[in-house]
Amino acid sequence: MSELKTAVDFGGVKMKNPVNTASGTFGYGWQFSELMDVSRLGAITTKGCAAEPWAGNPAPRMTEVRGGMMNSVGLQNPGVEAFARDSGPWLADLTASGTQVICQVAGHSTEEYVAALELFCELCPWAAGFEINVSCPNLAAGGAACGSTPEGAADVMRACRRVTDRPLFVKMAPVRVPEIARALEDAGADGLTLINSIPGMSIDVRTRRSKLSKPTGGLSGPLCHPIAVRMVWEAAQVVEIPICGVGGIMSGEDAAEFILAGATCVGVGMANLVEPGAAIRILEELEGWARAQGVSDINELVGALEW
Repeated sequence: MSELKTAVDFGGVKMKNPVNTASGTFGYGWQFSELMDVSRLGAITTKGCAAEPWAGNPAPRMTEVRGGMMNSVGLQNPGVEAFARDSGPWLADLTASGTQVICQVAGHSTEEYVAALELFCELCPWAAGFEINVSCPNLAAGGAACGSTPEGAADVMRACRRVTDRPLFVKMAPVRVPEIARALEDAGADGLTLINSIPGMSIDVRTRRSKLSKPTGGLSGPLCHPIAVRMVWEAAQVVEIPICGVGGIMSGEDAAEFILAGATCVGVGMANLVEPGAAIRILEELEGWARAQGVSDINELVGALEW
């Protein structure tokens, strides 16, 4: 049997295999370096950073739920300058090994996204691309996510597109997916990452209080997987740009579902928190599945759903 080709092109980011990590679940990469060989992955997406440090939400910020977890971390981060100073040298070495680094950009307004991206471009020459997290709340517009409408998402994307020619991806909220996906493609996005966590609630019935410090939080994990697969498929029907499928990937077969639905690559999220090293196991299982399908190139399976 001929060797399986696993390299994929995610909007200009050349990945040696389709397995990425979901932002917020893999730190800045080096935190996992003693637990696994990070350089085996196609890419990692770092935890989001803004132009200025964010303190995030008070504890408790994470809780388990049946079939997954919820978080209300509030995108705590040290700011781009501290990130580049403290994590940059390790990440530069990682890119030299052939694993691509995608940096996530956070902000509460278009101006904040632009300011953060400008710093990333200046201070992180090793970054292969940037992921714009448009699920951040737009504080100037009453707290709705910046990307909760096609117009809002496109405004952020157009402004960021003017900053750099490097690949730009958008981490999409699980709302109005086909409309917003088309708007982002038209505004210059090189690819899409979906889905972000789903808003939910979890209440301690004994104390009658939220299990988080806020009433609601982001739901993620295996229980979200079928929803995420459906949304990836919906987006793939209406855009030409590539998609990174994220949501409840715990096995190679979970990753394979995203690829069949139209994703070029996948992002492993919650699995990193419950099983450090899961991303490599999932990669091996995904490769085994592709070989069993009898293809010579994993790209042959992208969007190969039959019905």
